[in-house]
Amino acid sequence: MNPIQKITTASLSRLTHTSRKTRVVGAGALALALCAFGAVATAPITQDDSNVQVVSVAENLALPNLSDQIAALQQDEQQFIHEERVRPGDSIGTMLGRLGVNDAQAQNFIRTDKLARRILSLKNGKRLQAETDENGQLLSLRATLTDKDSAPTTLTIARHGDGFKASEAPAKLERRVEMRSREITSASLYSATDANVDGGSIPDSVVNEIVQMFSTNIDFRGDLKRGDRFNVVYETFWLDGELVKTGRILAGEFINRGTSHQAVWFEDPVTRQGGYYSLDGKSLKKAFLKSPLEFSRVSSGFSNRVHPISGQWKAHKGIDYAAATGTPIRAAGDGTVESIGVSGGYGNMIVIKHWSNYSTAYAHMSRFGSGLRKGAKVSQGQVIGYVGSTGWSTGAHLHYEFRVAGVARDPNGLKNLMAAPLSNGEMARFKMAAAEMNHRFSLMTPGGNAMAAR
Repeated sequence: MNPIQKITTASLSRLTHTSRKTRVVGAGALALALCAFGAVATAPITQDDSNVQVVSVAENLALPNLSDQIAALQQDEQQFIHEERVRPGDSIGTMLGRLGVNDAQAQNFIRTDKLARRILSLKNGKRLQAETDENGQLLSLRATLTDKDSAPTTLTIARHGDGFKASEAPAKLERRVEMRSREITSASLYSATDANVDGGSIPDSVVNEIVQMFSTNIDFRGDLKRGDRFNVVYETFWLDGELVKTGRILAGEFINRGTSHQAVWFEDPVTRQGGYYSLDGKSLKKAFLKSPLEFSRVSSGFSNRVHPISGQWKAHKGIDYAAATGTPIRAAGDGTVESIGVSGGYGNMIVIKHWSNYSTAYAHMSRFGSGLRKGAKVSQGQVIGYVGSTGWSTGAHLHYEFRVAGVARDPNGLKNLMAAPLSNGEMARFKMAAAEMNHRFSLMTPGGNAMAAR
């Protein structure tokens, strides 16, 4: 006979009069039997339990010695963490007091150590965190220092032997991605960005970048009209719940007079160089700057002229920009340093190789930019040197050449040249990034979810 079929009502009744522990075991066994063998539920249950044998199992369990555990815990040094925010009129004494610190040596160190004293410059509302022992002796004190002219840092004062030591390290910022959508209700773009329609205004730095991104397609002084709208996705960086700085615009869309303009930031993971592209992968950046100097005047164009030193009539294969000695020279486009050093009458000279067969040359420099060498990567706008008068030169200026396959060309004839197109591999990665940003745009369209996403 199957052992499962020996379970009877009488045996169940007998089991229910045993201890609570036994009842639980019996009920569990029945439940397992019912789940595992469905036939038991339909078989008739008889009163015959003469063949059922009940076995009791007992086990001695050792209880933990709680008194020993409590004694061991009491022997361990207890540490406590306290957190407070700076209040108006706080001194170092009152701040430490609220933090549970009762340590005259710590107070004296903070007052006398040059780095530790920066704790005293914290503004109201800034957070401090202290770690103390059970007697209120300071083990460590931490605070975040923020300065408009430098990145935020974390100041740590920690017990070190019989004294204390102060140290400073870059603060770890929390990166968030913000989404904002606005409709133009007046002729001013900035008035629309101040509207508190989704929990906060858009920082001016983001607005300025929006103007720069779309300025080649939209005249923001005359083309805006009521009903235009824009969507923007950008980075923000936070510390202790406070906005520290805004980062890069990751994507932007501007609908002007019914025409939509989009831009998506894409950065190559290998070269770490990036730029803005339309959703179909076309670069929105010009391949080369109009001028490698920010403020200058053209003293000699791309044409034939009388050489100022030899006095002979000959072709001038570049453009001369007159500027004061030391004026920063910017790379006209992304590329690699092909050569750097003294080059005869050109004096101190750098040649940069760009995509395809384009290259640019910069001569008569007073000195080169720091860290530059042959083979170094440079990005458009990066300072590569400074104006001078080295080589065959009669005064401080930059001689700038634009070359195609090694032949000098007039850069003004190629001013509309677009940046290098994406490779097949880059295009595949870009399409994934663009699809995500296009989805975000759809969430911010009227009727979508235009709230900030963090």
